[in-house]
Amino acid sequence: MIGGAPRQAIPSFGDASVGKREMASSRKVDPFLRDVTLLRDRVASFDVYPFCIPGVRSLDRIEFHPEITFFVGENATGKSTLLEGIAVTEGFNAEGGSRNFNFSTRATHSSLGEYLRLGKGLRSLKDSDGFFLRAESFYNVATQVEDLGPGLLRSYGGKSLHQLSHGESFFALLCDRFWGNGLYLLDEPESALSPSRQLSMLAVMRRLIGEGSQFLIATHSPILMAYPGAWIYQFSQQGIRRVEYTETEHYKVTKSFLERREQMLDELFRAD
Repeated sequence: MIGGAPRQAIPSFGDASVGKREMASSRKVDPFLRDVTLLRDRVASFDVYPFCIPGVRSLDRIEFHPEITFFVGENATGKSTLLEGIAVTEGFNAEGGSRNFNFSTRATHSSLGEYLRLGKGLRSLKDSDGFFLRAESFYNVATQVEDLGPGLLRSYGGKSLHQLSHGESFFALLCDRFWGNGLYLLDEPESALSPSRQLSMLAVMRRLIGEGSQFLIATHSPILMAYPGAWIYQFSQQGIRRVEYTETEHYKVTKSFLERREQMLDELFRAD
């Protein structure tokens, strides 16, 4: 089980604000989401978007870890599409934010959410925290936070997210807005974070999980998906299957590159 370690100081990895916080040991709590099922009998055709995407076309039912589940795989295999569908089905704004956000800059989300059924635990988000982070539309969320006034802005650290770098604003969201005892759906959160900040993010996630939170994360980061005990679903042209960390292409390619950098570059450039 994740998070059975005793209380200890969170390593800062260069970030003092994180280093000052203590890690809570994980509590066994009922998950917010147990699983997701595609209502296949309602789908008119699997030849049209989004049902033609490999990860959606092969989807029947997948279970979630009560603490952290990762969706990984190549581009265009459906991991972000499925995460977005889950978020919309759960009542989050399609462009991101909390369940209270209802703005729309441009409707680009698919209709997948209308064909999903979520298996829920005993806890309800009505009395808990929750957030859907989409890296590609976080700018719009930051604008909405600012437009809604200083009261809401204080929940995000009290400083305009537009005055921070992309990475700083992402990390401020994690440290200041994520309050624990919540459901957090994150789509490629590593896109704005340096490797050291990704390590710090692992520590923040550990604390939040210790406070009863659950994460669903679509990612390409071999650092994030290394979280101990996490369930990893790999999306490919063949569908979705649960794998171990060392089975992922991300781990294999990164490990091989770091161990054989010059040889791999020579082979790559020679082929080019």
